[in-house]
Amino acid sequence: MKTTDGAKPTATERFFFDNNGYLVLESILEKDHVSQLLERLHQVIARRRKLQEQNIPHTGMTHIRGKNTRIFYILDDDSMLLELIDWPAIWPYVTGLLNALPHHHASDAIVEYGSKGRDMGWHIDGHDNGYRGLGKPIPLLQLKIGYYLTDMTETGHGNLCVVPGSHKALHDPSAEDLQQTHLFPGAMQICAPAGSAILFHNALWHSAGPWTQNDGARIMLYYAYEHPWMIASQEHWGYSKDFYNRLSSEHRKLFHGFLFHPPEHRWG
Repeated sequence: MKTTDGAKPTATERFFFDNNGYLVLESILEKDHVSQLLERLHQVIARRRKLQEQNIPHTGMTHIRGKNTRIFYILDDDSMLLELIDWPAIWPYVTGLLNALPHHHASDAIVEYGSKGRDMGWHIDGHDNGYRGLGKPIPLLQLKIGYYLTDMTETGHGNLCVVPGSHKALHDPSAEDLQQTHLFPGAMQICAPAGSAILFHNALWHSAGPWTQNDGARIMLYYAYEHPWMIASQEHWGYSKDFYNRLSSEHRKLFHGFLFHPPEHRWG
């Protein structure tokens, strides 16, 4: 599903998101931008792996599994990763679908080179057991954006998988379906070129997909947003005071005022 000229999101895009719980914006990042992001991310991953392997404390969390790496709290790792938090091409979708004054919720990056036969990891997002205590259907409290930095136009590279419309479900998938190593009925793999963004509802069932190809890589960036009246991620306490006080005036608006020194008395 590609973007069109004019206001964003379009009425068609908003209808699709409301009913399916996700929206794919193909090639929303330019090729040169993707190449630069890949170069910077590989540098960040190498640095993070070294710190983790030497047991040196650092911002965020670093998970290493062989050649594969996943890092959390990425905003202070490189200026290009911070810039993407409110990238102009995507920002109207965040404010249009979630809240006119959204706050940052969380960030992470994945660099994966294959895990044939791995299990699926179906889940919904959100603390407090995915906000299930609020009843079903679970409201839109977080908007997550996954950016493909590698080509994912073919299936079998661990593509993000979703169950369209599942954010409205009154019942969870069966335990048997959740344990499958392949897609159960109704689930689908998101195929899109590098530079594409996938936006999805916190209650949408999703998972990294099956890996059946012999080559390739899955490299993704994730950014999540919440309403300004929420404090639903420990990442807010994961950065130094220096990081917060170095933020631009525009970026400061994406974080709670109490994180700054002196605190900023504002709402949203």
